[in-house]
Amino acid sequence: MGACSRSSCFAPDCTCDLGNVNHTKCPAWGEGKEDAPATEVVDASSLLLPWSGSALGLVDLGFVAGPGKPLVVGIVGPQNAGKTTLLAAWYLLIGRGLSCSEQRRFAGSYSLAGWEALAGSLRWSPGHSPNFPPHTTSRGGRAPGMLHALFRNSSGDARGYLFTDASGEWFQKWSINRDAPDAEGARWVAEHADVFLLVADRQALAGENKGSARSALQVLARRLAAERAGRPIALIWTKADVPIAPEIEKAVRDAVLKLMPDTREFSVSVSSASGNDENKGQGLLELLDWTLDRRRACLSLPPAQSASSDLLFMFGVK
Repeated sequence: MGACSRSSCFAPDCTCDLGNVNHTKCPAWGEGKEDAPATEVVDASSLLLPWSGSALGLVDLGFVAGPGKPLVVGIVGPQNAGKTTLLAAWYLLIGRGLSCSEQRRFAGSYSLAGWEALAGSLRWSPGHSPNFPPHTTSRGGRAPGMLHALFRNSSGDARGYLFTDASGEWFQKWSINRDAPDAEGARWVAEHADVFLLVADRQALAGENKGSARSALQVLARRLAAERAGRPIALIWTKADVPIAPEIEKAVRDAVLKLMPDTREFSVSVSSASGNDENKGQGLLELLDWTLDRRRACLSLPPAQSASSDLLFMFGVK
């Protein structure tokens, strides 16, 4: 079996790093990385695009971050809590021109195929009713898949975002043991995210195992509070149309707010509220607007201790 000579390509397990639909036709395809020539010559006219359109991995981050470091949105929560559905719903709303405020417009994405893979399940198709996206499995991976989006404001300035789509199993294991060997993806999100969305599944909190669901979410909140380091965070009640016992809701809310008092709360659902004829769901656009408005924390430098007005000598080493 052949292999690609490029260290950044993992075909055939994923799409070709240079954008070739048939990876075996790629000039870099050979018998293995160890047999790769010292100098790789690739005919530029035979290349397609330097990205596949699928969800991005760590290898793709250098390319995406070239124009400017994107804001990483870490979506944290247990399995089947609705993390992937939240992303798919956002994409469908953006496609209908309903996204966020008038001051910000969708301006492109390097992972449109990845967005489509999630959103396809929520679309109506002849003979098939809409469904929810498939469960995001851990797959033994070490980093989450990331979906890229670019938004442009009224001044014409563009800003990139990366939304993590990570397995809930990672976060459950990470919440119990920060250094768990199979929770590396959760650790990556905790380290690199610029803003956190902590997902609370109302359906799980109302089900037969509501006690264990509540306890698991409280443990996850404690772990996230310890790793957060002052970054913005929101508590997201998914499946807002599902009623839960007031004492369960209060216990979860109190656990989160006691640890992180500045947490914002949102209730979201793909089911439209009564009287909503635009089929926008509940709270989805408000949450998206809040998320896109977050800013990365800036480095605060101490005032310069110098009598000189010359910038070259103002920060001189003593």
